[in-house]
Amino acid sequence: MRSSINRFLQTRAAWWLVFIAALVPVALLGWQVVDDALGPDPAEAVMEVTGEWGLRLLLLTLLISPLRANGVPSAYRFRRMLGLYAFFYICLHLLLFAQVYIGWDYAILLEELSERPYIFVGFAGWVLLLPLVLTSTTGVRQRLGRVWVQLHKLIYAIGVLGIIHIYWLARSDIQSPLVYGALLFVLLFWRANRYFLKLF
Repeated sequence: MRSSINRFLQTRAAWWLVFIAALVPVALLGWQVVDDALGPDPAEAVMEVTGEWGLRLLLLTLLISPLRANGVPSAYRFRRMLGLYAFFYICLHLLLFAQVYIGWDYAILLEELSERPYIFVGFAGWVLLLPLVLTSTTGVRQRLGRVWVQLHKLIYAIGVLGIIHIYWLARSDIQSPLVYGALLFVLLFWRANRYFLKLF
């Protein structure tokens, strides 16, 4: 079974399937915007969807290593793509916030960052994600070597900041943040357990 999955994941068809699937949420959003189907506050709806998909794709990116270690090594070829798509959705989330809520006003941004902790942690996660995106090419990875590996461990902190961001935004409806938080905990626990097993 695993060998069949690996063979399929190595195909070009699988690559295109993942590539297109990751675009489906933004395509659906575009259709809903045109169709005026996002309720009384479409900007807030789009912000919520893009933010959640950014986090979901980030979690999928973190899932690649466990899959690789448990008999599905071909999944590794999708890690960079999923990470870049996560950044894409998070950028859409941030750009919409800048356009609708602060009007690209630097002074308002600083005020929001100082007065609203959930905005600060969300923005901090985006800032930490930038160096990972800028160093995502094969050439840069080869030049940086072990430094690249250490740098890309920032994704763990980014994941935690993302969970805190949506938890503070959720107010009373915390079901989704708890689910995402549990998934992140499992993914980080697997890494921590693997690290300590290597030590002993």
